[in-house]
Order: sequence, then C-alpha cells, then structure tokens
Amino acid sequence: MTAPVRPARETVELDLDPVVLAPTAEQRQLRAVVREFLVEVSPEERVRRDMESPAGYDPATWTRLARELDLVGLAVPERFGGSGYTVTELAVVVEEAARALLCAPLLATAVLAAGVLQASGDEAACARWLPELARGDLVATVTLPDRPDSSSGVTARATAAGWRLEGRLERVLYGHIAGLVLVVVQTAEGPTLFACECGPAITVTPLRVLDMTRGRADLVLWDAPAVVVGEPGEAAPLVGMVLDLGRTALAAEAVAISGLVLERCLDYVRTRRQFGRPIGSFQALKHRLADLLVEVEAARSAAAYAVWSAAGAVAGDLSAAAQLPMAACAAKAVGDDTAGLAAAEFVQMHGGIGFTWEHSAHLYVRRVRSNSVLLGTSTAQRRRIAHLLGLPGAGA
Repeated sequence: MTAPVRPARETVELDLDPVVLAPTAEQRQLRAVVREFLVEVSPEERVRRDMESPAGYDPATWTRLARELDLVGLAVPERFGGSGYTVTELAVVVEEAARALLCAPLLATAVLAAGVLQASGDEAACARWLPELARGDLVATVTLPDRPDSSSGVTARATAAGWRLEGRLERVLYGHIAGLVLVVVQTAEGPTLFACECGPAITVTPLRVLDMTRGRADLVLWDAPAVVVGEPGEAAPLVGMVLDLGRTALAAEAVAISGLVLERCLDYVRTRRQFGRPIGSFQALKHRLADLLVEVEAARSAAAYAVWSAAGAVAGDLSAAAQLPMAACAAKAVGDDTAGLAAAEFVQMHGGIGFTWEHSAHLYVRRVRSNSVLLGTSTAQRRRIAHLLGLPGAGA
C-alpha cells in the first residue's frame, strides 16, 4: 500500500528581510515605497525596452527617481543637496533596484561617484558636482583600478591651463551617457583622483555587453581637461574605501536577486504539475530549494555585516572602517557564489521554458554573471581576504 501524497502547501512564508541589521520602521517603509515605484516603472517589458534603447535607460524614470523620491542623492549630505541618509538606506534602494533589474546608472552615480567624491574630502568638488548629481541632472561614473595602489592606463600632464588627460578607459559603467568621469591616474606624487567633464575631447564608443541592463562604453581621452579631486597622490586610501563600498553594493544586489529567484522558484514548483502532483512535492526539488535557502541566508548575513561596516566607515567610525575591507570582500565572494547558484536553479527549475530568452531568468543570469567579475571575482576576493589575514603566499 503506497503512502498518500501530501498536497503542496498553498503558501510558504519566508523571512527574506533586507540586508540591514535590525531595520527600522522608516527603512521598511522606504523599501515598500521603492518597491511600489519600481513595480510601476520597471516591469519586465520596460526592462527589455530600456536595455535595447540607445541610452540604455529611461531618462524620465531617472529624473523621477532623483526628484520625486530623492533616491539618487539619498546618501549625499544635505549641505550638498542630498537627503542626508546613510549607506544603510542606500543599500535598501540598491537591493530593490536589483530585484527589478532597473536600467539606470544607480551603481555608477549614486554609489561609486557620490561615494568617491565624499571620501575625497574635497569640499569644492563636492559643492560643484554633488547637487547636480542628487537632482538627477548629472550622470557620473568612476573608473577605479582593481587595487588602491594602482591606476588606469590614462596619463596626466600639467599645463599652464591646468591638467590634461590622455588614454583609453575600457568598459566604463554608463560611460556613454556620463557627464562626469572620475578616474585615478598615476602622477609623480602617486595615484591621484581626477574629475573630467565629458566633452569634445572624449571619444565615446558604446558597447554591447552581456548584461544589457547596465550599459558600458569605451572612452578615449584626447588631451581632455581635468581637475584634481582631493590631494594629489592621496587617492589610494579613498579608492580602497570606495571599492569596498562598491563590493558591498554588489553583495546587496546578489542577495536581492537570490531572494527573488528563491521566491519565483517556490511559486513555480507549487503550481507546475507532473505525474498528477505539484513538482514541489518531489524530494529532489525540496532538497535543492532548501540548499538554496541556506546559501541565501548566509549571503544575507555577510552582506548585512558589510553594509553595517560601510555605513560606519562613511560616518567616520574607525572600528567599522577597519572591518570594512574584510567584510566587503567576504560579502562579495559569498554573494557572487550564491547568486550564481540561484541563477542556475532559476533556469533549471523552470524546465524547457527556463532555457528560452523570452523567460526573465536569462536577464538575471546575465546580471549575475556580469556582477561576478565587476570589482573582482569571488576568487580575487578570497585572495584579498587571505592577504588581509597575513597568510603566507597570499597576494594582495
């Protein structure tokens, strides 16, 4: 006599909370507002339309994001035209944007460019560009080296009229629409941060890349005028901090995408039937979903710690700043691995339809693959952790 088949549960409630330690009511409300907004402006059909457009995003949506919701300048101080919140609230926005695959220069502008300008401590540069950035009038991007003590392939020379930059910058995030490029160049004093406003002296070549939801371009600088941001030769420490800030944001994206995938897979296996029963009742799929949940929660914990460290470091907490490099690398490494697993399960658990380009799984697969190499692979992050721990033979 065979045992009766238990029906699949109608609902599965998962506590997939944000990558914020002990979120406040205000942060939960922020998440709800942002998610509701993105449901309106970034459904899948809009994502596919925007990523195929010449600009790679919808300027009207970007303007609303900046002016209607004040999200682009969320972590920009109020004296520079921002909302004066912290990296913690910005992480919430980054998560929700990743869930919706929002086609917008949020990472390049609101996280990296705003972060490096503030970390430079250059009040004049912040006053000049941050207000425009917060209003959504300026798209800014950053080309950061993989290591704080190195620089791009661009050269700088001082002239009577000011600094001039020459060279090639490859695969620059939203470089085809950026009005401001922040680049680290090796000078006689050491690695120096320059700000270069886009104009006739910069040749732009948009690229068709794997993840079309996040535009890239090659830039060639031909004697382009630029100004020093911060102190000459002092870019290494601020670059290190902004790299870790970027890794933290990418870890938050990985958690958001992995959590979404888990939700979508659970919904599907509860409704898809084979052999007269929901496929979610099959033991093999239960094990795979349980394994994915364990990985998602591990990535969430690592990302939450990185977000806490990043928020503290930006606020001037020396203890948090000391912990940020290790926390950011760990969160990026664990997040990339988890998102890779989630993306693979997204495709496989949806069977034949999951392998077609028309299914949304492939949009997330491409974002995950692209993020896995941005600011260093998981292998590179583990190598840096070993270096930070002082292990013998570990490279920087």
